Amino acid sequence: MVVRRLAILHFGILAAAVRIEAPLGLDAYLPTPQSNPLTAERVTLGRRLFFEKRLSRDETISCATCHEPARGYTDVRPKSIGVSSRRGEFRSPRIINRVYGKSFFWDGRAKSLEEQVTQPIANPLEMDLPLPQAVSRLAATSDYPNITLDDMKLALASYVRTILAGASPYDHHVAGDKTALGEKAKLGLKIFRTKGACIRCHVGPNLTDEALHNTGVGMGSFKTPTLREVARQGPYMHDGSLSTLEDVIDYYDKGGNKVMGLDAEMQELHLTAEEKSGLVEFLKALTGVIREGL
Repeated sequence: MVVRRLAILHFGILAAAVRIEAPLGLDAYLPTPQSNPLTAERVTLGRRLFFEKRLSRDETISCATCHEPARGYTDVRPKSIGVSSRRGEFRSPRIINRVYGKSFFWDGRAKSLEEQVTQPIANPLEMDLPLPQAVSRLAATSDYPNITLDDMKLALASYVRTILAGASPYDHHVAGDKTALGEKAKLGLKIFRTKGACIRCHVGPNLTDEALHNTGVGMGSFKTPTLREVARQGPYMHDGSLSTLEDVIDYYDKGGNKVMGLDAEMQELHLTAEEKSGLVEFLKALTGVIREGL
């Protein structure tokens, strides 16, 4: 439910903020560009478009095909699969809490949700439908009369802004409920903050610094993903190369692959088996409540 709007400076951009009943652990004010105020009408349209298979060339997939709500808004595949079984370059990222983001896609190439949301529609490896054709296809139906490309961008961005995840055992622990985490998860939280140095990049309420890092996976630098809902679905990393949370922890424990340009923070951790097990339990404790819509 929308309660209040105000103007804020979000990542250096003047934006509006809509106050909602956000899940525990998240900022209740959702930063939105002044050019796209969050409204129930746009969110409703955006939800319909998110599940609309007519936005793919052969009408077989939608945004929700790769961003499944039940799986934390990602899927089971190491790399996304588009029309005609075309394999994408990266794993489908979880798109929860993107309202708090400052860049989008694994490589951070989009600077707003409005810029990001229609690119998968036109991408030949994903939905492979040129945007003018997508608009004309929908506008010709009774379901989307007179829809425009701007309508699509604003609505899809608005809907994604409402996909929020919080109220996990970790959030209840931070809020003062000392029974919310078991002893093993508490050990994991301690390692997360200290010896494991995870908090260097997985920081803040959304557990990401939104920055690009070279962790030795593949080539180049990629954006730190949120760890919220991370236990809902593997595989992991931007290329889907690690199958389990245990694999991820082992990878960071060894300091990653020694590639050119590896971030200086990537160092051997020398974690014990107990500390690794605690980290897994802590990551599981980041599974909470996902809500969407206004």
